[in-house]
Amino acid sequence: MRTVAVFGAYGHTGRFVVEELTARGFAPLLLGRDEARLRTMGHPYRVATIEDLSLAGADAVINTAGPFASTAAPVIAAAEACTIPYVDVAAEIEANAETLSGNFRTDVVPAAAFFGGLGDLLVTTAMADWDTADEAHISYGLSSWHPTSGTIAAGVVSHDRRQGRRVRFTGGKLDYYDPEGDLPTVDWEFPDGPRPVLAGFSMADIVTVPSHLDIPEVRTYMTVTAANDLAAAGERAPESFTVDAVVRRGGEQRRVTATGHDIYAVSAPLAVEAAARLLDGRALTTGVAAAGAMFDAPGFLRSLAGHLTIRG
Repeated sequence: MRTVAVFGAYGHTGRFVVEELTARGFAPLLLGRDEARLRTMGHPYRVATIEDLSLAGADAVINTAGPFASTAAPVIAAAEACTIPYVDVAAEIEANAETLSGNFRTDVVPAAAFFGGLGDLLVTTAMADWDTADEAHISYGLSSWHPTSGTIAAGVVSHDRRQGRRVRFTGGKLDYYDPEGDLPTVDWEFPDGPRPVLAGFSMADIVTVPSHLDIPEVRTYMTVTAANDLAAAGERAPESFTVDAVVRRGGEQRRVTATGHDIYAVSAPLAVEAAARLLDGRALTTGVAAAGAMFDAPGFLRSLAGHLTIRG
């Protein structure tokens, strides 16, 4: 039985990852700073911090503890020390950009989660035999979005790093710009009907997708309802979602869509599937890569049939 360490195991997403690992026949090794919380989870554990972290005995590690601007580099370094693959669930744009630009001695897959990973897999699948496209659009049709405390903390870090600026991917590069009023609202034609979304609501896909696909314009959108919920915060409640990925080249358009329930829960099978494929030799490349580059994207999505409905 393969052992997969989970850094941040008692967090909201971490618990889902531990459950998924157990269901898939892996042996979770729980890592975190709070021994009392680790002890209650019923699996082998090790008290660990980013300053004092050993992954000895693990075959892979999944990092679920943000902000990833602080945790990704030291956990990757611990994975390199043991020559084991690293997967994380980072949604932070800058943290993912930094990881994807790294040069590591082990396999590294950042953003193997709902934000950044799923959209990348959908766009890669939609591209199929295209080696380039003019633009990619990923629209997040969330029924609501009441974030966890970890998401809020990561958002604060990202906001502070941008010093009040917004970020987009245009002209083949990340572009930081000063906001001029609110983001524009447009009607997005989801497969189940139109919904108002905020254009320019940038998510991690603007770094994962162009890290390996030749697409100079990558844009993401968020339903107005979900964006309003995010701003208001509130008690966490699972949401339903549609993620609609559209790629365009000349006058042609291709679309692949995923629907499901609970953006944090679905991050667990994404991350665990990534770790499983790294461990059993189903990676398409080595070193650091987004999920769509590291794996067979259509096959990866098919493996999630119990968690997602894919159309297109």
